[in-house]
Order: sequence, then C-alpha cells, then structure tokens
Amino acid sequence: MPANRSTFLRRGIAALAALPLLTLAACGYGSESKNDDSAKVAAGAKKIDGLDSVKIGYFGNLTHATALVANQKGYFQKELGATKADYATFNAGPSEIEALNSGSIDIGWIGPSPAINGYTKSNGKSLKIIGGSASGGVKLVVNPKKISSLKDVKGKKIATPQLGNTQDVAFLNWVAEQGWKVDAQSGKGDVTVVRSDNKVTPDAFKAGSIDGAWVPEPTASKLVAEGGKVLLDEASLWPDKKFVITNIIVRQAFLKEHPKAVEAVLKASVEANKWINASPEAAKAAANKQLGIDSGKELPAKVLDPAWKSIRFTDDPLASTLSTEAAHAVKAGLLDKPDLKGIYDLTILNKLLKAAGESPVDAAGLGTS
Repeated sequence: MPANRSTFLRRGIAALAALPLLTLAACGYGSESKNDDSAKVAAGAKKIDGLDSVKIGYFGNLTHATALVANQKGYFQKELGATKADYATFNAGPSEIEALNSGSIDIGWIGPSPAINGYTKSNGKSLKIIGGSASGGVKLVVNPKKISSLKDVKGKKIATPQLGNTQDVAFLNWVAEQGWKVDAQSGKGDVTVVRSDNKVTPDAFKAGSIDGAWVPEPTASKLVAEGGKVLLDEASLWPDKKFVITNIIVRQAFLKEHPKAVEAVLKASVEANKWINASPEAAKAAANKQLGIDSGKELPAKVLDPAWKSIRFTDDPLASTLSTEAAHAVKAGLLDKPDLKGIYDLTILNKLLKAAGESPVDAAGLGTS
C-alpha cells in the first residue's frame, strides 16, 4: 500500500479523535452518565481488588443497549460491590479509544473499526476485545423521491457517521462491490460520501442536503420518521445476517492488574444480555430510560420500536466478521493490512458462559495464545 494511504490513516484517526463531544466531562473525553437509585451499593458489599471505582464507557445509542441496560438496572454496580461504577458516554469511537489509552476509562463498549484502529496503532499493546454485545442495526435509508432502487444511489449524496468509522467502511465496500469508484479521503466519486455526525444527519436529510445515509440505529429510524425509506439492511449482506456492531474492550494493563473487576463487568454484561433477550419490551424501555438520562431526551415510539427490532444482542463477539471488516478497510485504502493476532482475550467471558451452562465463543484464530 502506498505510504500516502498510511499517512492518511494516521491523520484521519487524529482528526476524528479531535471531534468535539456534546459535553466534556472532567476526564476531557466524554460526557458523564448519570445513575438512578437502581445502582445503589448493597449493604455490606466489598470493594473488588481494592478499587474505588471502575470507569465504563459507551455510546448513547441503541447498539450499545447492553451497557445502557446494565447501567439502568444496576447490574454493573451489583457485580462491582462497593467499587463504584463510573460512566462516561461518547459520540465518537476515536475519542473513546483516546480515553481508554489515557486511563480515563477502563472498559468500553465500542464498534469494530475503532477497536481495530486502536489495536493496530498501538502495535497490539493498548486494548483487548473481551466480549461481544450486539449485531446488526445498520441500514441504508434514502429519500424515496430521489432513490427508488439500489442502482439509483449512483450520483447521489449519502451520509456516513465519520471518515473511517464502521459504517463508513461498510458503505465504501458496498459501493466498490457495485463497480463504482469513490476516493475514500475526499468522499468524491460515483457517489458523494458526506461524513456527518449522527446527531445532525436527520436535519441534513430533512433539509435535502443529503439523499440518504448508511447509519446505525436509532439514526436510521429517525430518518424513516422524516420520510425516508429503508433501501438496504446491512445484515442482509452477511452470512446468517450476523455481523459485529458493538464489542467490549479493556485496557490491557487494567485486565492484567484487575481481572476480578473485569470479570464483574463482564458478568453484568452477560446478565444484561440474558435479560434483554428474555424480556425485550422491558429491556427496550430500560435502555430508552437510560438514553433519556444520558442525553436529556428519550426516543419516541415511532423511532424506538423499529430500531430495537433490527438489533441482536449477543455475548459472542462474532470474531470472524471483525476480520472481514478489517479487510474491507484495507480494500478501501483506509488501513494497512493489520496484524490482529491476539486482539481477543475471551478467557474470562468463556469462564462465565461455562458457569451459566452456555457454549463458549470463538476468537476465529485471533485470540490470546
């Protein structure tokens, strides 16, 4: 790969990491998430590994509902005992990676592309993926007055959340498979790729400045509420309609020094996913309540209901699809061919799954030896 592509990747990551967040907390990277009474410390509880707190990061969207539910229902705090569960919410994957690298968070829910970039940029020293969280929940939504078929996408303006983010890579790969050409850096070509923050994409769509967007939930359903039409569900492009959209990552130093704390957070995650899948309506309401606490506004039913239906919650990190997504980024010219060996450490997760009578999950050859 030419050197200028590698330079572009470095510049792109740096630029994305500098994107402003809605509210900067004391850590300087993300907004502080609030807790309700469900997260009170149980009487007689003890600290884990002598830690005063464990700092947990996630995004304020439904593809991170495992973390939203585990926060709202108090699962994290229950498992951590007298060690306080502290939270920070993020709008951008690179900002969360930067927070993880600086120690401002210990564990985070994040998409595959930022995890890949964070791991490769640090030469495999910054993070480990320790579990899965969600699959699916990504759609191509278009203005039906301008686009009525997939071939009509050519020549149109389509938004993605960020340069080089998970959905941006997926859309660029899909464009290439149509035989169309787009310069990844500028977004110009047979299709114009407009990098637009998910917070403003619905307004841009309503104003007509974009013709559609390849975006995660709930942004996709917000566009539908503005008159958009789902032209393609990304799940239809994957075997068994499964692909990783959210992973759980941890700082390697924290994993080494505080495995009991990591186990507590993972146990809470497994419990949250079990409850989500057993009680989807109650879980949907809990996730939406936490979204309201974190952002100040809950999602209306016309957005929440269709968005929730398109997401699968799973402890399996779907490791084989991570390799495929990395290959798509390389193909698009956004990433040098990465060495992802060792990016996963599923030891603790599989211990918990075995104890729960569940089948172990696989690292697809990318696990810690």
